[in-house]
Amino acid sequence: MTETTALPESSLPASLLPASWPALSFAEATARLTAPGSPFAVGEAVIRGVPTRVWAAAPPTLRDIFLGGRRHGDKTFLVFEEDRASYEAFARATLMLAQDLIRGGVRPGDRVAIAMRNLPEWPVALFATLLTGAIAAPLNAWWTGPELEYALNDCGAAVAIVDQERHARLAERRAACPALTRVLLARAEAPGAESLDAIIGPVAAWAGLPDAPVPDVAPAPDDVATLFYTSGTTGRPKGAIGTHRNGACGVMAHPYSQARACVRRGEPVPVPDPDAPQKASLVAIPFFHVTGCFATLIPALWRGTRLVLMRRWDVARAMALIARERCTTAGGVPTIAWQLLEERAAATHDLSSLEVVTYGGAPAPAELVRRLRAAFPHAQPSTGWGMTETSGTFTHHQAEDYINRPDSCGPPLPVCEARIVGPEGHDLAPGEVGELHVKGPNVVAGYWNRPDETAFRDGWLATGDLARMDQEGFITIVDRARDMLIRGGENIYCCEVETALHEHPAVVDAAVVAIPHPTLGEEPGAVVALARGQDASEEELRGFVAARLAAFKVPVRILFHDEILPRNANGKILKSELRKLF
Repeated sequence: MTETTALPESSLPASLLPASWPALSFAEATARLTAPGSPFAVGEAVIRGVPTRVWAAAPPTLRDIFLGGRRHGDKTFLVFEEDRASYEAFARATLMLAQDLIRGGVRPGDRVAIAMRNLPEWPVALFATLLTGAIAAPLNAWWTGPELEYALNDCGAAVAIVDQERHARLAERRAACPALTRVLLARAEAPGAESLDAIIGPVAAWAGLPDAPVPDVAPAPDDVATLFYTSGTTGRPKGAIGTHRNGACGVMAHPYSQARACVRRGEPVPVPDPDAPQKASLVAIPFFHVTGCFATLIPALWRGTRLVLMRRWDVARAMALIARERCTTAGGVPTIAWQLLEERAAATHDLSSLEVVTYGGAPAPAELVRRLRAAFPHAQPSTGWGMTETSGTFTHHQAEDYINRPDSCGPPLPVCEARIVGPEGHDLAPGEVGELHVKGPNVVAGYWNRPDETAFRDGWLATGDLARMDQEGFITIVDRARDMLIRGGENIYCCEVETALHEHPAVVDAAVVAIPHPTLGEEPGAVVALARGQDASEEELRGFVAARLAAFKVPVRILFHDEILPRNANGKILKSELRKLF
C-alpha cells in the first residue's frame, strides 16, 4: 500500500525525499511494528483505575533498568573531562551509596534531593536513591538559594546530594529546611556536609569498590520514583510525581522511531549487534530536566550508550568532544543545533561521526531541518514534543517523516494518545487549533502536595499547549495558550511569527512577546539574535515577515540581542525577561 498524500505547503523540497518513499502508509507501518510478538508490541494496563496502552516489552521499573544496564560490564558509560567510568564501575559506586543511605536511615518513600550540574555522581545519586525505594527529587542547578530552599521544603527532602556551588547557595538556608537531616557534598569538603567521596571515592576508584548487595526493595511499576519540578515560568515550580513506569517506558521511544523510519522506507529493521562500535551521545542538556534524565540517561543505561557529559554548554568545547569521543548523537534545545550549524563552517574538528542531531524543549522552525540536512547530510535531524508532566518524549519525529512535515513535532508514540480540545470541551476535527490533551503510561500521577490539581482528569492531561493534528495523527504545536496574544480581536500565535523570523538567513534566535496597546489590547514585538558576521535591519526583518504573514502579525518593533536569548534550564525562552526590554 502506497501513501499518496501530497506534501504540506510548509514542507521542504520534495527532492530531499527518496522517490520511492513511503513504501508503507503510516498506519500500516504502525500496525506492523506494534503487533503481538513484535519487540514494540502494545498491550494494556490499568493505571490509577484507567485502562492505558503500554509497551509490552518495556522494563517495568527503573530498578530493572539499573540491573539490565550492568550487563554492559566494562564498556564505558560516563565520560566527564578526564574521568571515565565503566558500567560496572558505575554500578559498584551506586550500590555502595545505596547501602550507605540505608544505614543513614533512608527508607522507602523518603525524599532524597539531587542538586548538581552534570557530573558522573549525578546518575549514581539518582539510582542509589531509587534502589533504596526512596523518591529522587532532582532540583534545578540554576536555582538560587531561595528557590532551592522552597523545593527542599516542598518535597520534604531528608537528604540532599549536592555539588560545591549548590552547597554554597544552601549553606545559610539549611536551618530553614527542618526535614533536611543530611547533606552529601560531591568533589569538595565543607563544614556542615559529609563528603560523598568518603563513601564512594573519586570516579577513578569506582571500579575497585567492593561489590555491595542490591537492596532488597522491589518497587511496583506505578510506585512513585521521582519528583521533577516544572520550569516555573508562570509561578512556583510544581513537583511532578513520576512513577517507575513513567521513567522506564522512555527506553522504547527512540528505537521505535528508528524502526518506523526503516519500515516506512521499505527496509528491514536492524537487529542490535552487541559487537558493533559503541554509540556515544554528547549530553549538554541537564540531567535535572526530564529530557536529560528520561530521554537520555535512562535509555543510554539500558542500551549501553557512552555518555559524554558537559557541565555546561559551550559550542567550541562540544565540537572538540564530538571529534574526540566520536559521538554519534548530539543536541538538546534547538539553539544548540543552530550554534552547531553556525560554528561548523569555521570548525577544524571532524564531526563526521554524527548520525543524529536531536532537539526539543522549544519550538524548532522548519528552516532548521533544511539547514541540518545540508550541513550534516549523513545525520538525521530528530525532534519531538514532551513536557515534565509526560516524563519527556511523547511524540517523536525523524527521517523522511520529519522532512515531509518539518513544522510538526511528530506523531504520538503508539502507547500515547492525543486529542485536540475546543473551548467547549469537545474534540476538534483534523486541522483545527485547540488545546492539546494527552494520555499515556508516561503521564505523571499529578503534582506533589496539590491533590486538587485540575489539569489531570481520567488519565488525561490538559497541557496548556495550542496545537492541531492532521488525519494521520501528526501534531503541530501552534503556541502555548498563555503565549498567544490578541491584537484587536485577531489571534496571533507567537510561534508562527518566530518561525517566519527564523527563515531569514541572518537570524539564529527569535522570540515574540506582547507589547501593551491602549486600544488594540496588545501588539507583537520581537527580539532577535543574529548569526555571527551577519547583518539585518529592523526594517528588513519586518518586510521579510510581511512577505510571509498577514499584516496584523508583523512585529511592530524588533529589538536586537547581542547573544542567544535568555532561557531557563529547560530550554524555554524567558519571555518575561524579554518583555522588560520594551
